[in-house]
Amino acid sequence: MRHTPVVVLSAMLVLSSPGTSGAAPSSPATGLTVQTVASGLVHPWDVGFLPDGKIIIPQRIGTFALLSGSTVREIKADTADIQVKGEGGLMGLVVHPDFTRSRQFTTCQTHQENGKPVDIRLVTWSLSRDGGTATKVKDLLTGLPLSPAGRHSGCRPTLAADGALLVGTGDTANPTVSQDLHALGGKVLRINLKTGKPLPDNPFPGSPVYNYGHRNVQGVALRADGRVLTAEHGPDKNDEVNLNLPGANYGWDPSRGGTSTKYDESVPMTDLDRFPNAVPAKWQSGDITEAISGATFLGHCWGPLEGTLVIAALKGAKAIFLTVDKDANVTGSTIPPELQGFGRLRAARTAPDGSLYLTTSNGTDDKVLRVTPATK
Repeated sequence: MRHTPVVVLSAMLVLSSPGTSGAAPSSPATGLTVQTVASGLVHPWDVGFLPDGKIIIPQRIGTFALLSGSTVREIKADTADIQVKGEGGLMGLVVHPDFTRSRQFTTCQTHQENGKPVDIRLVTWSLSRDGGTATKVKDLLTGLPLSPAGRHSGCRPTLAADGALLVGTGDTANPTVSQDLHALGGKVLRINLKTGKPLPDNPFPGSPVYNYGHRNVQGVALRADGRVLTAEHGPDKNDEVNLNLPGANYGWDPSRGGTSTKYDESVPMTDLDRFPNAVPAKWQSGDITEAISGATFLGHCWGPLEGTLVIAALKGAKAIFLTVDKDANVTGSTIPPELQGFGRLRAARTAPDGSLYLTTSNGTDDKVLRVTPATK
């Protein structure tokens, strides 16, 4: 494992003009301290914080790592049934709230049998007391669609304020999936973390689907007031940040109402002509795509940046800081230069101590970054 020096830059926060679309402009330094806490990883998709301060890191190649202080070691696990192809593999992770007792965490992963792709599923694991081994407990939820090439696999799990497990999923580049309420792709799902069953107050009775009409949701961020915003990839423009609402349609339909058998990516991300009641995005990237991924809110220890929504960008190779008002409207944005130069950024999670963790996704010597407000 290698480390780079801590980087400290400090200046006033500069926001762009209020608005709901358009990529954030480059900005002067926002006052951040950036530390590389782990390196030598391969596509670390997420980070899961354990009560004792250690961190579980799922890598898309189908392996787990455990970060303890400045030491990274492999967690042995049988992951032979994970299909590692394209955008699929071992993806998002959430640590169970009762981890101290149960030792359990849940992942999103692409599943294969006899070398053939089957589905994307949520799997619950148990970590040994010494942190050296992860053992599969059960398949929590199966049947999420999977593209044979692994395209648009999603898949980000996050716990809501009420304890429900929210899961952002991808449409697997299938033209009909997003608008099909019987398919679990192109959705935000809401299930019981212990049983995998749909929650009884879900908007579609007996279904894990909470809302639909998405393209590829890779960020699910919980705000202090309980509201949830999601981040998803656009085709060649208009990555979106959306307010997570029960039963809502967000208007992505590359099948053009079932009239096209091709995956027509020329349609709008939010097609208000075809779906007048579709929910418009709170923010769009405009005429470009950043390929936004993980998303999280900054907490009280961030001073003037408290409540900022941080989005990691893959193609854009940056983090985007969005100012969000009490009604979850985006009123400004900035791109901290301190978080550029690391390449593609995948995960964005807020640690229990309030610090921001990001992961890179360059495929070689990937890193886990810890970001805090610069001290004066």
